[in-house]
Amino acid sequence: GVQTCALPILIVNSLAGLPAFAAYFLASTLACLVFVFIYTRITPNDEIELIRAGNPAAALSVGLSLIGFSLPLASAIFHTVDLLDCLVWAVVALVAQLLAYVLARVVMPKLPERIANGEISAGVWAGCVSIAAGVLNAACMTW
Repeated sequence: GVQTCALPILIVNSLAGLPAFAAYFLASTLACLVFVFIYTRITPNDEIELIRAGNPAAALSVGLSLIGFSLPLASAIFHTVDLLDCLVWAVVALVAQLLAYVLARVVMPKLPERIANGEISAGVWAGCVSIAAGVLNAACMTW
């Protein structure tokens, strides 16, 4: 009866947000790729090559920094008014993550060398600083 006929309408209504989902998902995926590209260019190591060679410190550093970036990016998706506004805040998140890397290096000056040598503690340190910066950045976006 009535409930059976309502199901297709519910599905169509649910999928009405699919274009926005696709746009935000594509934009956020591209933002993450740009972040990894820039992050791995500002560091003196070729982290991608180190990861391919099986360096766990490089994988932790880059992987956790990506999580640190994605936290404020997710907050931007949730709190901004449109896709352009979201991308502006993604740039803010990217800059905050780059500053977090600089801070991690201030505290541990030989950080790149230690990561290149596969020292897991160095990779965890860099990654945790990135996650902490990402959590704070995301919280600050909740105004």
